[in-house]
Amino acid sequence: MSGQTATLRRFRAPDGVEIVADEAGPADAPAVVLLHGGGQTRHSWAGAMRALVKGSYRVINFDARGHGDSGWSPEGAYLLGDRVADLRAVVAGLDAPFALVGASLGGATAIHAVAEGVSPVAVVLVDIVPEPEPEGISRIVEFMRANPDGFATLDEATDAVAAYNPARPRPRDPTGLMRNLRRRENGRLYWHWDPRITAEEPARHHAVVQRSAAVMAKHPDLPVLLVRGLGSDVVSDNGVAAFRRLLPELEVVDVAGAGHMVAGDRNDAFNAGVIAFLQRHMPVSRPA
Repeated sequence: MSGQTATLRRFRAPDGVEIVADEAGPADAPAVVLLHGGGQTRHSWAGAMRALVKGSYRVINFDARGHGDSGWSPEGAYLLGDRVADLRAVVAGLDAPFALVGASLGGATAIHAVAEGVSPVAVVLVDIVPEPEPEGISRIVEFMRANPDGFATLDEATDAVAAYNPARPRPRDPTGLMRNLRRRENGRLYWHWDPRITAEEPARHHAVVQRSAAVMAKHPDLPVLLVRGLGSDVVSDNGVAAFRRLLPELEVVDVAGAGHMVAGDRNDAFNAGVIAFLQRHMPVSRPA
């Protein structure tokens, strides 16, 4: 497998949930596994995936359970442990080294995965720390819990996104948002994620992340990069400082002009920071 053309892959989680992914890049190259944030889909990584494949990495970009084209859990199993089990299924067939790049919920999954014995050679966390700002987290959860009756039009859904992220320019053509929506039999549009994802209170979720980050700190040779949007209301200076006390070798890239959705707000700066980190810690070609 080579080039920019992605192949659709399907993985089966231990509990039977189907995980859908795009894969591209040389089959024998080091792999980068992309984990999107809550309420997003794998399509949020489109620009990053193109840049990574252009850099000769193999890339696996999957929809988290309960999101996008991946299956929904009949039991509502959306704890971080369930997501780590999905990740294990995705990386099980990899023969080459791999890195995890996780945004928000995906980053929390990456932290917990390391604590649970998954062994990447590098980790990139996008706007998530063990001690995030409660107000920012609450705003995400409120957005995901809002509009349970869906939207009458695509413009209404676009208005909801614009209200959540007013700093991002409104798209001239909002049809790309349909990747995150599905039209049901009643004719209305609904976000295509399982509403039960937000059933667990954030405090419980972040307690797991904090414990797992402490375990991750016992792997001082694991390179970890935090990419933070300087306009983020989720990751503050205090949150970064607390994380650095836990991981003294933590690398940080601050992206000006970006909020919590760093890759979407400043894709160019995001790609440059992440690829430079990966080239140092997981180069595509190694000396003989």
